[in-house]
Amino acid sequence: MRTSKTGTCLALAFALSPAAAATAPGGPVRGLSPDELQRFTDGKAAFEEVEGVADGLGPVFNGTSCAGCHDGGATGGGSAKLETRFATVVDGVFDPMTSHGGPLIQIDGIGAQGACSFGGEVVPPEATLVARRRTTPLFGLGLVDAVPDARFVALAAQQARRHPDTAGHPNMVADVVSGGVSVGRFGWKSQVPHLLQFSADAYLNEMGITTPLFPNENCPQGDCAALACLATSGPDDADLDDVERFADFMGLLAPPERARNGFVRDDSGRQLFARVGCADCHVRSLTSGPSPFAALAFRRFEPYSDFLLHDMGSLGDGMEQGQATGGEMRTAPLWGLRFVTTFLHDGRAATVDDAILAHDGQGRGARDRFLKLPPSGRAALVAFLRTL
Repeated sequence: MRTSKTGTCLALAFALSPAAAATAPGGPVRGLSPDELQRFTDGKAAFEEVEGVADGLGPVFNGTSCAGCHDGGATGGGSAKLETRFATVVDGVFDPMTSHGGPLIQIDGIGAQGACSFGGEVVPPEATLVARRRTTPLFGLGLVDAVPDARFVALAAQQARRHPDTAGHPNMVADVVSGGVSVGRFGWKSQVPHLLQFSADAYLNEMGITTPLFPNENCPQGDCAALACLATSGPDDADLDDVERFADFMGLLAPPERARNGFVRDDSGRQLFARVGCADCHVRSLTSGPSPFAALAFRRFEPYSDFLLHDMGSLGDGMEQGQATGGEMRTAPLWGLRFVTTFLHDGRAATVDDAILAHDGQGRGARDRFLKLPPSGRAALVAFLRTL
């Protein structure tokens, strides 16, 4: 069993306004038992832990701790940091270019190891698709994790009946824990079905640390022969101890609350949000199902997302994952939006207005209706979003 070390807390990514500070994220959900609170604390320590080569880091990686990227507003937040994916299309078939180290670039390496020297990867010239993805916040994900698969399937069917032009569909993905197929809900393409898999996937692909769920090292730039230089004997986190702690921390992080200055008598912004069609995909509320944590079970929460895939046209990133096509993206949850500094999956939008105006595909109608609002209406809608 690997021993968890307490890492150094990273500084906040940006200063919080007084209104935001009153409901700042980063704490545990309310109603946890003392034992559950300890699991949250232990999970946070593992999440902030800085890993080294002795812990299994590498041979290529993007960061040395989970909190190194997830630090916006508090440990567990998102950030403006971007990762790079690449791929190509051959005869109409998507190729993730695993033979070249794809689809995810690891920007750093562990240096000299025996006869090998491991450095960061680069996008190969053969790639015809390159996408950037922003680090997503993790607040409230235990509630999302506890929503039954059937609820997302039913929501997609409901959308198909009520507004088929903008209806989404779930991404049915491989579940490495059950060995079956489950509804994806995490990641920009809803490519991950639950928090345990999310933790193990990130441990491998962001830090290069293997587990029984993902036991194979990433081949740096596709050079699998170089792995012979590593002194490895089985998965680095063989008992899933750290992975389970990551999942505990993410699962028990409280959802972001709406800013106190958002509770005003004039709720015209929220009404306009629904009227122009934003709420067709950015569904205001969901209800969790059974959970091993009583504080998360059968609870209504407001993520402003359906967690389904929608065809976003030119706003898609070209990457295929699970059943997600290149043009499809998961509806981004809007809770905690006021802590975000750059918007959309690749951070291209500097303002909320810019993000709305970039909507395409199934989001084009809502965008156009937003544009037809008078300036006061557009301002009210955006002001509402900045209270989330």
